[in-house]
Amino acid sequence: MGVTAPVLQSGMGGVAGPELVASVCNAGGLGILAALNLRPDAVRDAIRRVRELTDRPFGVNIWLHNDVRNPPDVSEHADLVRSVQSVFNELRPRFELPATLEAPRPMPDLVDAALEVMIDERIPVFSAGLGIPEPELVEQFHSVDAKVVTMVATTADARSAVDCGSDAVIAQGLEAGGHRSHGRKLPAGEAAGIGTFTLVPQVIEAIDDRVPVVAAGGIVDGRGLAAAMMLGASGVLMGTRFVATAESQASRLWKDQLTSGAGTTVLTDGFTGQWARVLRSDFTDHWVAHGGQPLPGLLQAAARADLQRAAMAADDDQMQPLYAGAGFDLLSDLPSAGEVVARVVQEARELLGRD
Repeated sequence: MGVTAPVLQSGMGGVAGPELVASVCNAGGLGILAALNLRPDAVRDAIRRVRELTDRPFGVNIWLHNDVRNPPDVSEHADLVRSVQSVFNELRPRFELPATLEAPRPMPDLVDAALEVMIDERIPVFSAGLGIPEPELVEQFHSVDAKVVTMVATTADARSAVDCGSDAVIAQGLEAGGHRSHGRKLPAGEAAGIGTFTLVPQVIEAIDDRVPVVAAGGIVDGRGLAAAMMLGASGVLMGTRFVATAESQASRLWKDQLTSGAGTTVLTDGFTGQWARVLRSDFTDHWVAHGGQPLPGLLQAAARADLQRAAMAADDDQMQPLYAGAGFDLLSDLPSAGEVVARVVQEARELLGRD
């Protein structure tokens, strides 16, 4: 992929803008831009801004989840809308918001348009999350000399990704912050998956070493990189560590919570309808106690958009998703992203006894 450091930065929505991506790339790693929920012009502008800030290879990430790439018809889920909004109505008095049972606005169909922009802009690396890119899509990227990297959480998906032509796979363990990388909604027990350092060697064996494997989940420093490489991984992808950096677009509240050393993480589908690891909060506890089935796709997030806006305006850390991997309590500072890459590589070299 043209990198000099075996460190990838996760393409996290609301976090991974051009400044973060360029900082990682200029330090030798692979920065990955977030394109989810961006309109085509915004995707193009962000790609071009990255190119203004660095001449190094970079990636662009988007979800290929069935219910996101093909947004569900909200009119087909009237009963579920009322059920979900009833749960949220119990939380709205916290911000003096009016109760509602109305359906959220339909989610726009933006994924395929964003993919067209990426191909047209001839990006160096396409990063697929929450779904396996079909062979035709992989071929489109290969036709413009782009590499394709696919995140998976199971050995079966790893085999599928390689069979479809992916140039590398990212093995996402259960410790990973943010959303679980499955192309369809799974029951909670299946969605949790297995630990990173159990999954990585299984994926390597499952794909017969045909492409590089990158480890992801709970890795925040050089010890994680060294351990991953000892297991046969070619590098690591980190998300939470890069949320807590100077160039991250994450809110100050989110960064402060990650570096406070307090709290625990839980897996919830209450925020977006998809399983994600976040800091435990009043919201996650309430959803477990009173919630049920969430709305499909990203309609769940749309239904609680008023709560999200109010929580952000009030700096309320209990009513918004603060995505975090299980290793977040090892964080204590907010360095530049480039400094993170340098630190991680140097520590791993020392541990592995390499020059």
